[in-house]
Amino acid sequence: MKPNTINVSFALILFAGSALAGANYTLTESIVGEGFYDSFNFEAIPDPTDGRVTYVNQSTAQMLNLTYAMGNTFIMRADDTTVLNATGPGRNSVRIRSNNQYTQHVVVFDMQHMPEGCGTWPAVWETNEANWPDGGEVDIVEGVNNVEPNQSTLHTSPNCSMPASTTELGTTVSTDCDSSVDGNAGCGVQLTEDYNSFGPGFNSIGGGWYAMERTNSSISVWFWERDDETAPIDAISGAWIIDTNLWGTPAAYFPNTYCGDWAGNAAVYAASGCPSDCITYVDSNPTAFTDAYFQFSSINVYT
Repeated sequence: MKPNTINVSFALILFAGSALAGANYTLTESIVGEGFYDSFNFEAIPDPTDGRVTYVNQSTAQMLNLTYAMGNTFIMRADDTTVLNATGPGRNSVRIRSNNQYTQHVVVFDMQHMPEGCGTWPAVWETNEANWPDGGEVDIVEGVNNVEPNQSTLHTSPNCSMPASTTELGTTVSTDCDSSVDGNAGCGVQLTEDYNSFGPGFNSIGGGWYAMERTNSSISVWFWERDDETAPIDAISGAWIIDTNLWGTPAAYFPNTYCGDWAGNAAVYAASGCPSDCITYVDSNPTAFTDAYFQFSSINVYT
């Protein structure tokens, strides 16, 4: 199950469309502050992964202070005040989905903070929800229960796999992308080159930048810490034109050549060192979710 989940998704069709020429892209959409309310819709839907969570709409989220924006800051968070009844609804939280859809593109997320804590499953991903899993899913940021580092993963229909060894900084942990096997584990890459890529470590350094490039032939994910002097200036400055050829080796690389059930899983939860069981912990410890929030400075999309 997926308790206390806060998700950000961009809708797209995975591996569709024609190839891009070169690695130069132009800024198409820049989302900052109040602009998040124009660029995203709040999905007040039952959690598809059976989490101990109640997703609320935008007006409810704003009334409960689960989301707010000021200047270049956008916050989305979980409730951290309510002790839940075991037979009642789950903890209030927020799930947002982009209004625009993209095929070949680059997206750069400037994040100051991501949710942390036992029972949390923060994720930033792209998918075609209406055609899942055939439309594919790219998890750019994902993890559970404060377990570091970040894992970037593809989830697809059958007969899609990735090579065990590619040119990437991270470590491939699974190669079968088929969502119907292995509990929908997908083909994942852990960002073992930087354990500050997720959770408390990420928050302790003031966050950083995640970038994802999708072409007709591959998907690449990069991560740069806030104080990384080697981070490409075009990526972190919101430049009008970017060149991904200059960004170096990606943290995760998925070549297109072969083609809540996680956070609350009893074994996964216990292995993380979290107390009690996941549902009881989420119900009974509202203040444990004080740090269960995303803080974005911007999202820039290039095509």
